[in-house]
Amino acid sequence: MSMSSTAPARRLRLGLPRRVFSQVLLMQLAIAAGVAVLATGLFLAPLGDQLDDQAMRRALAIAQTTAQQPQIAHDLSSTAPTPDGPVQRDAERIREATGAEYIVVLDRRGVRWSHTDPQRIGGKVSTDPGEALAGHEVMEIDEGTLGRSARGKVPLRDHDGEIVGAVSVGIAYDSVRARLIHAIPGLFAYAGGALAVGALAAWLISRRVQRQTRDLAFSDIAALLAEREAMLHGIREGVVALDRTGRIRLLNDEAQRLLGLGEEAVGRSPDEALGAGRTADVLAGRVAGTDLLTVRGPRVLVANRMPTDDGGAVATLRDRTELDRLGRELDSTRGLIDALRAQDHEHANRMHTLLGLLELELYDDAVEFVGEVVGDHRATSEQVTEKIRDPLLAALLVGKATVAAERGVALWVSDRTRLPDRLIDPRGLVTVVGNLVDNAVDAVAGTPHARVEVEARAEGRTAVLVVRDTGPGIPPEQRELIFTEGWSTKESPAHRERGIGLPLVRRLAERQGGSAKVGEAPGGGAEFTVVLPEALTEPGAQPTLTGAPVAAADEEPRTVKEESR
Repeated sequence: MSMSSTAPARRLRLGLPRRVFSQVLLMQLAIAAGVAVLATGLFLAPLGDQLDDQAMRRALAIAQTTAQQPQIAHDLSSTAPTPDGPVQRDAERIREATGAEYIVVLDRRGVRWSHTDPQRIGGKVSTDPGEALAGHEVMEIDEGTLGRSARGKVPLRDHDGEIVGAVSVGIAYDSVRARLIHAIPGLFAYAGGALAVGALAAWLISRRVQRQTRDLAFSDIAALLAEREAMLHGIREGVVALDRTGRIRLLNDEAQRLLGLGEEAVGRSPDEALGAGRTADVLAGRVAGTDLLTVRGPRVLVANRMPTDDGGAVATLRDRTELDRLGRELDSTRGLIDALRAQDHEHANRMHTLLGLLELELYDDAVEFVGEVVGDHRATSEQVTEKIRDPLLAALLVGKATVAAERGVALWVSDRTRLPDRLIDPRGLVTVVGNLVDNAVDAVAGTPHARVEVEARAEGRTAVLVVRDTGPGIPPEQRELIFTEGWSTKESPAHRERGIGLPLVRRLAERQGGSAKVGEAPGGGAEFTVVLPEALTEPGAQPTLTGAPVAAADEEPRTVKEESR
């Protein structure tokens, strides 16, 4: 059963070559031959009618010329139909001069007065002369005694205009088919030459197709296309293909998810599909480099762009949100370790001081010293929690104050700070404040009288955040540039890139309908201002988490410590 079923398939493969080169060559040869046959048929069909009409008109013209000879009509009435009569002599003279096959002059009875065969003179014609004797001119193709001919018949009139007979002229005329049969050897020569030229052109085209398809069979190409579609839509990496004009021609499922686009983006440019921004610049190739960072919505993406041979490009996108989250965890862990180390160092110094007071038996001074130390810590925590009622943000600032003190920076909470515990998205606010404070501390660390001031206040349902520092400030020409993804003046840490912290701050503010900008602080340095409309609930309402936080839902509060200045 299996042998009988596979035999036809083997015969089919033997009859039709599998290689694209051979199949294209055979198809082109078949098309060239078919077109040649069709063109010949379409050319010959009207040609036959045209040649027939020309032959009949020529015969008619000769007959008209003969009938206009007055002597012929006179001799027809005054002489007898004889082989050496005047009518026969005039008709033969005109026949030889015009090259006609025959010229027959007949009387009203249909009796011949002239003919190429003298023995037929005096006999009746083989075809009906009624129409010509009735005064009509006749053109026809007919088979007569002299074979196939084009005929023309006209009436013969005397000097009074009376019809005394008729003139019939025939021209030997082969059909187009007969001429074609005689011309077959020549046609074969021309057709062979044309077919040879077509075969050469088909071979050259097939060779080019062979190189472009790498000599694969059509089935192999179809299988590769199916595998490509499955691979593109199955991998967990976004793929965007652009044509030579810079328009999107392919988006796999992951790219649509990461960029927030649909199939309607195909055929549009990145600027039209995504809007102006760094992501569109990276896809369009206006930003060069490898592993380029860009922010799209809540996601941090890593993009690479590779040009193709046809002038287009293929861009790949990887979601680095998880990796960035791990980096933030590492930064938070390092910050906690630095804070613990600073507290351990400070605690050791205080314990040594307390031990010295006890050894000197200065017990009253020791009690007073312990009270001052405990009071300082209580005062710092109470000052923050009195002004900032949200526990996440208050805890963040207390921790940041400890780390800043270790780096020689004083972190202050402004007296104007009043932020109630009615935040809708406290995690987003922690991200904003944490990034701004980290940037400010990095900017002023190592400078004399380094200080960072945080101000957070509520204006109705709007939250206004201001972070000032005493650093060198930001030049006016760079105040918009620092919010661009990937821009930074400092060396990136080993585990991730810099230059996405401030862009995330602005993106978070703009998603809530707010803004983020930078200016000059009153005493010098930089002043970052973030306005978040609708960031607080109405008084008495229960706070609920809304929006799209940058961190995962099960993530502890942490910041993206990225330097953008």
